[in-house]
Amino acid sequence: MIDQRGQLLRAALGFAGLRDAPPDAALDRLHTWLDSWAAIGHVVAGMARQGYDLELRRYDGQGWRAMFFTSGFEHSFTAHAGGAWAPSPWAATQHAAADALNRLQAGEPAPRDWTLRDESPE
Repeated sequence: MIDQRGQLLRAALGFAGLRDAPPDAALDRLHTWLDSWAAIGHVVAGMARQGYDLELRRYDGQGWRAMFFTSGFEHSFTAHAGGAWAPSPWAATQHAAADALNRLQAGEPAPRDWTLRDESPE
């Protein structure tokens, strides 16, 4: 379930994804705000409130991969993980966050939190 702040983040990221839309002053301001290193911090903080961690990698000047995983000690690809590849770190982060929030909104089964119980063999 996405809380109200998560819904606002999802809406902002949805509008930011309208890169091929006709010129619009509001979308230009949104991109000015979201297309920066500082904005990555805002998106990461918003996603942390929803229970996600970010993994962001640069690939030899070829582009950036961002992955949002459910928070925990180990990150594994689950039904709620979101990922994206883009030329800029902010675009990759925005698309990966939108992907994770869309998966969460779709109501896919919640991943198991392996940190709640110790099931290691004795």
